[in-house]
Amino acid sequence: MDPAIARQLQDKIYDKRKTAAQELEKQIREFHQLGDERRIGQVIDQLVDFFSNISNPLHVRNGGLIGLAGTGIALLVDIAPYMEKFVEPLLVCFSDPESRIRYFSAECLYNIAKVSKGEILVYFNPIFDAVSKLSADSELSVKNGAELLDRLLKDIVAESASVYIPQYPETERVRQRAQDFYEQQGVLVALPDDGSGGKMNEDPGSNKAFSLAHFIPLLVERIEVLNPFTRSYLVSWITVLDSVPELQLVTYLPEFLHGLLRYLSDPSPDVKVATENLLAEFLREIKHITGLRRRQEEKLIMQKELDQSDAARRQEKEEERLPDITMTPSDSTAFLPDGGSVAHTYTSETTFKDDLAPEHDDRDSGVWYPGQGVRVDHAAIVEILIQHLDPTQDEIQQSTALQWIGEFLSFAHETMVPFTPRLITAVLPNLAHHVLTIQSAANHTNQQLFNVIRNLPSPTGAAGLPAVPTSSASSLRTTPSSPPPPPLPTLSRSSIPVATRENSQHSQHDASEQASNGMPPTERVTPLQTVKPKTQPLPEVNSVPASSLAEPPSQSSRPNSPASQFNAPAMGVVIHPSPGGAAEELDPFDYQATVNALTIQFLAEHEDTRIAALKWLIMLHQKAPKKILAMDDETFPVLLKTLSDPAEEVVKYDLQLLAQISSSSEESYFKSFMMNLLELFCTDKRLLETRGSLIIRHLCLCLNTERIYRAFAEILEKEEDLEFASLIVQKLNIILITSPELVDLRRRLKSLETRQDGQTLFISLYRCWCHNAVSVFSLCLLAQAYEHASNLLQIFPDLEINVQLLVQIDRLVQLIESPIFTYLRLQLLEPEKYPYLFKCLYGLLMLLPQSTAFVALRNRLNAVNSTGFMHITPRPSTVASSIATRSKLGREEIKWQELLSHFRSVQLKHEKSRRQSNYGNDSLFVGSFTSNELTQATAPGSPTKPLRRKVTNEGLQPRGQILSPLNPRARTNGVTPSVLGLAPIGGRVSPSGTSKQKRALSLNRKN
Repeated sequence: MDPAIARQLQDKIYDKRKTAAQELEKQIREFHQLGDERRIGQVIDQLVDFFSNISNPLHVRNGGLIGLAGTGIALLVDIAPYMEKFVEPLLVCFSDPESRIRYFSAECLYNIAKVSKGEILVYFNPIFDAVSKLSADSELSVKNGAELLDRLLKDIVAESASVYIPQYPETERVRQRAQDFYEQQGVLVALPDDGSGGKMNEDPGSNKAFSLAHFIPLLVERIEVLNPFTRSYLVSWITVLDSVPELQLVTYLPEFLHGLLRYLSDPSPDVKVATENLLAEFLREIKHITGLRRRQEEKLIMQKELDQSDAARRQEKEEERLPDITMTPSDSTAFLPDGGSVAHTYTSETTFKDDLAPEHDDRDSGVWYPGQGVRVDHAAIVEILIQHLDPTQDEIQQSTALQWIGEFLSFAHETMVPFTPRLITAVLPNLAHHVLTIQSAANHTNQQLFNVIRNLPSPTGAAGLPAVPTSSASSLRTTPSSPPPPPLPTLSRSSIPVATRENSQHSQHDASEQASNGMPPTERVTPLQTVKPKTQPLPEVNSVPASSLAEPPSQSSRPNSPASQFNAPAMGVVIHPSPGGAAEELDPFDYQATVNALTIQFLAEHEDTRIAALKWLIMLHQKAPKKILAMDDETFPVLLKTLSDPAEEVVKYDLQLLAQISSSSEESYFKSFMMNLLELFCTDKRLLETRGSLIIRHLCLCLNTERIYRAFAEILEKEEDLEFASLIVQKLNIILITSPELVDLRRRLKSLETRQDGQTLFISLYRCWCHNAVSVFSLCLLAQAYEHASNLLQIFPDLEINVQLLVQIDRLVQLIESPIFTYLRLQLLEPEKYPYLFKCLYGLLMLLPQSTAFVALRNRLNAVNSTGFMHITPRPSTVASSIATRSKLGREEIKWQELLSHFRSVQLKHEKSRRQSNYGNDSLFVGSFTSNELTQATAPGSPTKPLRRKVTNEGLQPRGQILSPLNPRARTNGVTPSVLGLAPIGGRVSPSGTSKQKRALSLNRKN
């Protein structure tokens, strides 16, 4: 450098330094015209020493930066060979503590990048890193200078990054050193499905100045910054790189998606909005690429099938011409060992024709579509999205992740299937999220995933086999209990027709040649695909079994990575098992893991989550009843415990699932379910009181009613806890009489005289109903067994007439007044046909104290008497004729005396149990059996006349003590206003109970 120019560059006045830079520019231009590269190098070294030496004064360093900028302007693009000398020292100045040094260094690099164009891309990584730090500078002038430099770099990248190759040996050496460094460090990012074994999948011969694979590790490192200005800088650069289709930035999305999603919770609105727009563009691009790839693969498969049909058609035509060859069987046999020249000629012609057709059909049309050949690792993206569904993440991150997963389920559902257990664990708890956007996104995602799993083929036969045509898969479907299929036969080469053998070899040769020569990347057979050869299937060739045309093991096996393990079946590609391997393949959907994930959701605090988990289990059991929810499974106790859930809807869906399992299982499972349900009722009396009716009625709605009641009756008949047995029988009886779900069962019980199945049902229920006296009496009324009901009433005085018994009789009277017993009230109009009905009702009237129920029943009977239908005593002939109307079958099948004896014995057990529980305290009972009378009652031939019973002495009641509810004086004192005139079934107490009671007394006086 000229000494005068050097001194002027070091001047303290800016204008003099600027003038010196202009003079230096002229001098460098002269050196360049003369080709004096040595002088130019010396000048650049001198300038670098000016601005890089921190001991130099500020104006000296600024002069060196201005002079370097002028040198770059003078050399234009030829500055590239010298950039290695000054780029690194220049970037060091970007972090200088002096703001003017930072500004002038940015200005200097701006001028050099403007003239060097694509050559600057060789140094893109260090420049990008330095400018990213400069974009968050505290000095506004420095930040503005960095912004100008950033815009210029973006323009250069958008214009030249995908195509520019270094033009100078010096920059090429720099690029090569950088590539060697990254390879040694092992930081190269491999594209998905590239088969490179961890190395960069770019073309080995590619020596472009910009390498996206080298840039991604730097982006992943810098994306973790917190400064909003740097974040805006990074988002803008990702947007620019994504706008260049040839760079295929979306392929590397899994590398930086995690950090990008975290930008959504940035406090800066600019960062948040820019990130949302960028993510929306990435999602749109992924959806477009996946749709394009799917259409191309479907087109390829259709073309292959068309080629197969054409080949089979040509083969059939050639086979039809074979009889034209005039040759006796003996002559053909003699020539076969010599090589078969005729067959060889025929095969050659066929091969020649086959060579022409695929070459013409598969020729590339030359049309390129945006996104063609781009690979996106869906599984890696989903893995990141699931991590952002964690409740600890920001709400906007959860909402965006749910939206992305919902979109992926619409266009890449084959990738989502293996993630189902984890998705359920992440999505279901958000169904009742307090944020509306997360809640709606979770509901949409859950419904999408539910539909995807429901539409999967059911696992019939070998688990995990994809859906294949019946003709080719019938021999491969085996049940778990069946023995394994025999090994496929091994055919010798001579046993296959020559034409078939040649066509198979030719089709495989064509496929390999197209993949290596003229086929675009999207049409090549990747590890994700397993395309059928042209000779499979060949229905016209009857001499070759379908099993002998299976592919070799190398073509039927699929990679084990979750990213692409199950893409081929969803694309419509049929995969044939290999002859030497097992017929079963891994099922992409893990039923057991999904059931475990759903079972955990029963502990969720939100009702919507628990309901969704039960809906999932119902659907999964419908799809694969043999694979999940077995009796010995740990899920069964959890389902039983869920019956105690406070939400009624949860209980209904739980019952639906239990009923579905029982209906598809063996009888032992159903009985075990009934036993466990009764055990649950026994241990949780509150559940029986609050949800017992709901549970039993819903089970009757989902299962066979008779099957349920017979199972209950069989179990309860042998129940040792007599108090619980009486309680549950009372509950079952109320449901039987009042529930609309049991209308068919009531009709069968009413037809004892004509249907034998009704008789067996009645006997089965009767023996169990004996645990409760009023229930068995109401069962007889329901079955119209009035004579036997009147005989039961003769035993009632020998029972303990306590408050509970009278309460049940009161409820029965209310039921008689309900629409359920309309037929019974109408039968009162036919006293000659139903004489024992009056005896039953009058017997109830005599058992009741004078309460509201007493008045209601008496009014009903008086209404019949006032109309003249009631005769004082039925004529014996009339009674005999009415009894004779009963079928002989009914008299022979139902042994009434045995039923009465059974009733007495069961009630005796209850009497003993109550005595033991009350420690001999008889003050609560109106009457009780003596030991001799109890012995007589249990005798097989005991008479039906009423037994003597003890009567408690009411005069011993101390004054001031609470009177017994059965004492008439208790009603007058207002102790029990309507205990014996009970409220209706719903539990309401009649406000007019007392007034009705007084009217009852007045009526008695009139009578």
